[in-house]
Amino acid sequence: MSIKDRGKLKWQPALMLPEHVKLLNEANKDYYRQVKPILDEYQLEEFENKIHTAMEFASLVKFTVWEDGFDWEYTGMIHRLDPFTKAIYLELENEKGHIIKVKFEDLVAVEVME
Repeated sequence: MSIKDRGKLKWQPALMLPEHVKLLNEANKDYYRQVKPILDEYQLEEFENKIHTAMEFASLVKFTVWEDGFDWEYTGMIHRLDPFTKAIYLELENEKGHIIKVKFEDLVAVEVME
């Protein structure tokens, strides 16, 4: 005879207001938030060199981007650079034709895939 365990449901009250659910979700999200790492000038210069090398040889690049407390990884080819806004336009590898804009100041890591 197997016992059916309801997991977290058994500890939740029978009636939860939407405000309670929203607060619990925000608290859970805030728990996993990270502080933006501080990069020194040598790391930023290394990022620039890797980006220019990837553009010159049309190599795939993997960016780790910090957005709102979380790290996201994007892989693709650099479409173009915008020196005025310091933005990188990246054509994603798994979604051909889909281009995203990445701010240079939000980069945490750059890796050239060879």
